[in-house]
Amino acid sequence: MQTGGLLAGAAITAPLVRALAQTPMPPDPTRVPGAPSDSLGIRSPFEQPRLTPVGVVQGSSWTPHQDLHGTLTPAELHFQRHHNGIPAIDPSTYSLTLHGMVERPLTFTLAELKRFPSITRTYFLECSGNGGRAWNNPRPDMSPQVVDGLTSNTEWTGVPVSTLLRAVGAKPGGQWVLAEGGDAAVMTRSIPMDKMLRDALVVYAQNGEALRPGNGYPARLLLPGWEGNMCVKWLRRLEVLDAPVMSREETSKYTDPLPDGTSRQFSFVMDVKSVITAPAYPAVLPEKGWHAIRGIAWTGRGTVSHVDVSTDGGRTWHQATLPAGATPLSHTRFEYLWRWDGKPARLLSRAHDVTGAVQPTAEEFRKVRGKAPGYHFTSIRSWDVAADGTVTFGG
Repeated sequence: MQTGGLLAGAAITAPLVRALAQTPMPPDPTRVPGAPSDSLGIRSPFEQPRLTPVGVVQGSSWTPHQDLHGTLTPAELHFQRHHNGIPAIDPSTYSLTLHGMVERPLTFTLAELKRFPSITRTYFLECSGNGGRAWNNPRPDMSPQVVDGLTSNTEWTGVPVSTLLRAVGAKPGGQWVLAEGGDAAVMTRSIPMDKMLRDALVVYAQNGEALRPGNGYPARLLLPGWEGNMCVKWLRRLEVLDAPVMSREETSKYTDPLPDGTSRQFSFVMDVKSVITAPAYPAVLPEKGWHAIRGIAWTGRGTVSHVDVSTDGGRTWHQATLPAGATPLSHTRFEYLWRWDGKPARLLSRAHDVTGAVQPTAEEFRKVRGKAPGYHFTSIRSWDVAADGTVTFGG
């Protein structure tokens, strides 16, 4: 039956028969004992999702969206952005200090942080540079991993920053909080106090286990819906201040140049966005007929309201379904069934959120942000389907 399915519609030639005969086939699993269990569950050898690139010390590694399903990103496939490598921090010596404009400066060990009441939430995290590679140097051979691989969505567990600020007695004049990391880059960002009190977390677990080192082990800051650079990894210090410190990461970096020559500073919130993950490069559609167009959408301003899909380059749009609904500040999976007629097509997705914001076209984006913005690349992406079924990135 397997051979018949493989050869359906193909010319059965002697070389083909010999090639099939020489192809090693796995043993019938009903005829041989299976492998024993191990101390860690492993993926099937037929499934090989990987972060890429590897060996990064100052740069990023991207989530393979084209290989994933649903909305949760496995912790080991969560994107990473490093400014000076991944530090090795012993959890038994780790500490987090809260000081500055507070009544009682305190230092907490990891064990003490875990003694506070915890909460668990699912949130997306996105680097504000996500999409920049595809915007600045688009190529047909870009996959969703390369186009928008600097966003991931996981379940986080930790203690609200508001709890810690109550413990130290933050003073009324403290309107900002400086977050500092414990890696060799000593990353620092200034965060408004109202965000810290509203929903900020110091997290120590991800998807039910301790943070992975590349994601901030033993503990990191998480600011739901805000740019990833502010979610300082390997968090070691929170200082309550009356003004932002104007560090390198919020002056010369992580500001947005505008067409009029000015720059937008403190552009914390991630805008509404989406990307089709299938079909996308390097996929090939095997035949004409029905195909599911799938992807993810997200917004830092609350919840995705709906997603539109176009199969004709944006001339007409159709509303996609949201199979699992939409969760605030999380990736939302969308799906649209498309009947391909075998002709060239251009696929687009356009996300909307509950504030009324709509993902812009490239032309609309350029008018507001300019031709070479530094961050927050949110314009609509496209995928081109050729008559032979090959799918490439359209820009």
